[in-house]
Amino acid sequence: MSDRPGQVPAAEPAAPVFVSDFCAADRRPLLLTAAILASAMGFIDGTVVAIAIPAIRDSLLATLAEAQWVHNAYMLTLSALILVGGAFGDRFGLARVFGTGIVLFVAASLLCAMATGPAFLIAARALQGIGAAIMVPGSLAVIARAYPRGERGRAIGIWAAASALTTALGPVVGGMVLTFGGESMWRWIFAVNLPMGIISVALLARAVKRDPARAGTPVDWLGALLATLAFLGIAWGLTQTEAHPRAGALWLVAGVVVLGLFLLSQARGRHPMMPLGMFRNRDFSAANLVTFTLYSALSMVFFYLPMTLVAGWGESEIVTSIAFAPMTVFIALLSPRMGRLAESTGPAPLLAGGAVIVAAGYEVMAFTAPAELFWWGVMPAMCLVGLGMSLVVAPLSTAVMGAVEEEESGLASGINNAATRLAGLIAVAATGGLAAGAYARAGGVASFGESSTTAGHALAMSAGLAAICHLAAALSLISAAIAWMALRGVGSARPGPEAGA
Repeated sequence: MSDRPGQVPAAEPAAPVFVSDFCAADRRPLLLTAAILASAMGFIDGTVVAIAIPAIRDSLLATLAEAQWVHNAYMLTLSALILVGGAFGDRFGLARVFGTGIVLFVAASLLCAMATGPAFLIAARALQGIGAAIMVPGSLAVIARAYPRGERGRAIGIWAAASALTTALGPVVGGMVLTFGGESMWRWIFAVNLPMGIISVALLARAVKRDPARAGTPVDWLGALLATLAFLGIAWGLTQTEAHPRAGALWLVAGVVVLGLFLLSQARGRHPMMPLGMFRNRDFSAANLVTFTLYSALSMVFFYLPMTLVAGWGESEIVTSIAFAPMTVFIALLSPRMGRLAESTGPAPLLAGGAVIVAAGYEVMAFTAPAELFWWGVMPAMCLVGLGMSLVVAPLSTAVMGAVEEEESGLASGINNAATRLAGLIAVAATGGLAAGAYARAGGVASFGESSTTAGHALAMSAGLAAICHLAAALSLISAAIAWMALRGVGSARPGPEAGA
């Protein structure tokens, strides 16, 4: 499961237990359904919440910074804990940990649905991120554990197809609910996780026969704590720099210092959650840097675009949700072919070319935004972004897998997955000032992302979106340059759980 389209979570190495002992053959469809439902919750959460932000702001009277933290609180705990969350499965039992993650995610979702104010919702979202960090690695791992090698590929294919369908339908269904249900209907996008979670846990319990744990498998608790504090300090500092420059700078410095302590713990620890030695591999480091820059661009556009369309241009949530469709359609249609092509030609040409197309899409959106053209501005731009990302997603996995040895594939994929989440956290935290500043310079007198009938509000919102899109285009071009210069030597992926995914 992932919060970004096309990103497939890391599968844990299989534990020393026979497949038939973990899950009987006739129960595998139950387990596969449980994994699909758990993934669906994450996909829906990742896309629909962005569309619901304007309604959440109006309902809870949240500021732009508080709206950022509705997103950031979830991404903070997810990105900081996802690697250590993957180790929980071996330590305490894969299915047991997966089920616990689902329960925690659903409980936090219900708290989100009952939020009485921005602070309550932000705290619930942080708890939801912890649940996701435990649940995400297990979604694909239980499939890998339950199915023998000869049947595993087909099962993962079913899981991926169902996940793609969920990614496509989630925003549309959420947009319909928000459009026709009224201001407070955003709560139902969280509450819907309850029945899905209950069914998933029930199927999991019925499917799994034996779930062994490894008492000696270590968990890097210190690394998890330091990573969380470091990312918190950096993200909080970035969101405070415009309103409170001195306090923001202090938080940034504190975050960087704790980040240094985290890196020191990873360098000296006996069982680090992120072995730094892997980054001595130039190809692996370059692939993760491309991931970070490219998904930073995608995250900031996906966060600020719905606010502009709904609160600025007055588009309905259901129309806004359609903007997400080209991404899903292009990735579903072209990604498998791009994965095979990357294995034969190497990933660099596809990564560089795809990133350039993505940058062109962002620039089209930036230049057409003042005209407030959804069908003739936003949609063509998002088609370019979707086309470009369909060229990138599978080759990026190929680059990561091709840079490491087969026995490191699970850990490498987990690190790449964490880089995607961290990109979303930092990008949204860092760009609030840019959007607000462009809005103010364009004559806006309300607040970026706030529903308002004030004269010039829509035009100022468009200016803020254009500034975000220009930055996103620059980051995408940087991604293309890194891919072309640093990854031309990477060949086909070694066989692994995510090669070509």
